[in-house]
Amino acid sequence: MKKIPMRTCVVTREKLPKNELIRIVKTNDGIIIDESGKVNGHGCYLKKDENVIRMAQSKKILNRILEAEVPDCLFEDLLSILK
Repeated sequence: MKKIPMRTCVVTREKLPKNELIRIVKTNDGIIIDESGKVNGHGCYLKKDENVIRMAQSKKILNRILEAEVPDCLFEDLLSILK
């Protein structure tokens, strides 16, 4: 039996399989969406859910965790990934 990697959503605090989450990473080039899951940098996970992404944006949760200003266009990109 293969072990499924679990990660915690920074908004809901739910432990979920990695494939149900989106990784956001702070790199030297800025804040990016890590679709490969392998980009170096300080990262965090968001559940693939429109309400969770909107809550992260409105409460500026990612700004605190990544210690940087997250641009609104990143949240628009996250929402477009869900569709």
